[in-house]
Amino acid sequence: MANYKISANMEFVRSADLSFEAGVKVAAELGYRYVEPMVHTGWELLSEVGYFHSFSMEEDPMLMREICDRHGVEVSSLSAHSPLMKPEAAVPRLTRAAVLADYVGTKILNSDEMLKPDWMDDERAHEAMRYTLSKFDLVARRHQVSLGIEPHGTYTKTAAGLLKIVDLVPSPWIGVNWDTGNAYLAGIEDPYEALETVRDRVIHVHAKDISFEQAESDRGSVTGTPVGCACGEGVVDWDRILHLLDPIDRELTLSVECGTIEQAATSIEYLRGLIAARDSTSISMVQERVR
Repeated sequence: MANYKISANMEFVRSADLSFEAGVKVAAELGYRYVEPMVHTGWELLSEVGYFHSFSMEEDPMLMREICDRHGVEVSSLSAHSPLMKPEAAVPRLTRAAVLADYVGTKILNSDEMLKPDWMDDERAHEAMRYTLSKFDLVARRHQVSLGIEPHGTYTKTAAGLLKIVDLVPSPWIGVNWDTGNAYLAGIEDPYEALETVRDRVIHVHAKDISFEQAESDRGSVTGTPVGCACGEGVVDWDRILHLLDPIDRELTLSVECGTIEQAATSIEYLRGLIAARDSTSISMVQERVR
């Protein structure tokens, strides 16, 4: 039976132009005990002046942990999205992210394949991704850190395409980060059937709902979206999602990926209520069997 914890993907403060620490403080005030920071290499201008939440991996790795400790939260995972088809960028980025994850006490990184260059055919694209993931696997073994690949791009918009990438390198350190919103928006296959197909490989979940307006305008024409609406206010059937995830016998993070502070506040209350209701039902069923 899956054991759920709720996290805040730091994208929820992007629209508020907040720094990483200011965003962590807001997450804690909303009741989140876990956050999913976005990380980058180099020195990004907006982050440096405190207008953006992304955290530079040029910083002392312990700084992130110090900030989170100060506000009473833990790092559930790192949003380390890297262009898997561009090894010269993805390999150093994922390597640095794995080291940072080890320092801050999380064991999960998240990424997708990102964009395919026009000059690259499918065979070459997958070979490039195989190289990137092979190099990551070496680092993952040392640091005991896993990579969750999510549905978001050209190849991952179907369950078969997602699993093909996950299986390019036989490794216990490479799995699926299921993005509920992106899977719905792709519109190629039933997102719940797709989740059932990849369920055994799921190590992390991006809890992203999609507004009815966006679903009507974008479904079938995009492969993903940066953020969604508040969980419980869109098209995603959350009870069905949890029903499909329940058989996974591990801890699963539901990392809320929404666009505003208000949506993050609504999302944590909604998901808490949903999980509490399921826990109460499970306890009642066990008590009934004992009688």
